[in-house]
Amino acid sequence: MFRRASTLLRRPLMGATSRRFSTDLPAAAVEDSSFVEAWKKVSPNVDPPKTPLAYMKPRPATPSSLPSKLTVNFVLPYASELSAKEVDMVIVPATTGQMGVLPGHVATIAELKPGVLSVHEGNDVTKYFVSSGFAFIHANSVADIIAVEAVPVDRIDANLVQKGLQEFTQKLNSATTDLEKAEAQIGVDVHSALNSALTG
Repeated sequence: MFRRASTLLRRPLMGATSRRFSTDLPAAAVEDSSFVEAWKKVSPNVDPPKTPLAYMKPRPATPSSLPSKLTVNFVLPYASELSAKEVDMVIVPATTGQMGVLPGHVATIAELKPGVLSVHEGNDVTKYFVSSGFAFIHANSVADIIAVEAVPVDRIDANLVQKGLQEFTQKLNSATTDLEKAEAQIGVDVHSALNSALTG
């Protein structure tokens, strides 16, 4: 297999020229004219049904040059922390490790773990502790970050974090059922991440 690797890599992939990527698709939704014509034959007095795409805003076109700023939307279920904020970089606590996002980043979806989300704007760095969520990085240098819970790091009380970590560690050691162990382990993980956010 390895002897043939160089010939396999030089050979064009089957159908590679015909495959389209999401960045190649038009920004505006295209109506299926054949469906509309068929619908008019069956039910000429009723407008064709709308698909979910009809209610969505058109996707912004991918810029031809690399933008200088990253546009960030950071939302919680009950509030919007950042809305269309232009920043230099964002570092998110992904489950695969810390992930830095700069303008022009490849489109990615990342699951967030408990940790610190850093928003870099010039020399200013704003840090939030996030419990979990997802980060959607789009090809047009827009990052949508959705967290279940978040709080600025400077508003976290170190004494309460230490107290919570001790309580959940005791619960984990005394847990008898799988449910009790799982709940205690989540508490230990979150409080350990909070402690790391404060110390590092």
